[in-house]
Amino acid sequence: MSTAVVLFTRDLRLHDQPALAAAARETDEIVPLFVFDPAVLERFGVPNRVAFLLDALGDLRTSLAARGGALALRRGDVVEQTLAVAAEARANSVFLSDDVSAYARSRERRLRAACEKQRIELRPFPGVTVVPPGDLAPAGSDHYRVFTPYWRQWRSEPRRDRARVPDRLPFSQGVAPGDLPALAELGLGAASLDLPQGGETEGRRRLARWLARGVLDYGRLHDDLASDATSRLSPYLHFGCLSPLEVVERALARDGLDGNGAEQFVRQLCWRDFYAQLLSANRGRRVRTSRRAGARGGTTRRPSPPGRRAVLAIRWSMRACASSCARDSCTTAPG
Repeated sequence: MSTAVVLFTRDLRLHDQPALAAAARETDEIVPLFVFDPAVLERFGVPNRVAFLLDALGDLRTSLAARGGALALRRGDVVEQTLAVAAEARANSVFLSDDVSAYARSRERRLRAACEKQRIELRPFPGVTVVPPGDLAPAGSDHYRVFTPYWRQWRSEPRRDRARVPDRLPFSQGVAPGDLPALAELGLGAASLDLPQGGETEGRRRLARWLARGVLDYGRLHDDLASDATSRLSPYLHFGCLSPLEVVERALARDGLDGNGAEQFVRQLCWRDFYAQLLSANRGRRVRTSRRAGARGGTTRRPSPPGRRAVLAIRWSMRACASSCARDSCTTAPG
């Protein structure tokens, strides 16, 4: 009997979740796992963000249970906890979604090394972006530095098929699921009373409502701050409660029905992928930092800390591009 651990990170959903779908297709039992990493909580654990995360995990747990599964929840170092759960389940593989942040890259490197020592296969899958970072590149470079040409190629690039939702997700009986903690148990105060509910179920409800009505005027009103005419889907995209690929394809299905609202909305979603490929390509490199980006002889290079390099690359690219930054759906934060 084959068993796989599916490590959830920024992909807290069942719809179009390639890692989960592949595990369900290829193995007999599955252990969906989420690890509360103290290093992440210490740096990014503010009440509203974590409350939204807890909502998303609760919703994911309910969805898994409806298909015969469960969600294993652990606290501690993500690599140590993943290997411990794999040992409990006697798993021979770990599936997860590929990601590009410094933390995500370090996590995957450490996890791969640990899995190799235990003779466990590590299987990364797409799913955090629409087009995987590195798939698109201009002549003479391994990534795009300016958004507009990236958008043109991204718009016409063939996309992968969406992963179907598994009908059954048999959970390994040798693993204790664990409890979903409260904010106070994680050392955090109360969240805002008006915080939107997190989770895939709520995200899909909001997406359907947005595509039915809100996107119609997006091309005309998305820069009008007083109109509050944006989708408010950013946190659902950031935590992976919604598949960015599904959002793009469903929005493009509206093309021609609502003027250019859907096209303008999809363009903003493209910014997320643009940022991801910048983060992926510029990790550990020097990048252009000149205020006069593109000026003849006006660019300079200087060393900067790894996390800062990608930020500077993003700023440079946006100065060089005539388009304005999206305020709607692009969310860049650690994975």
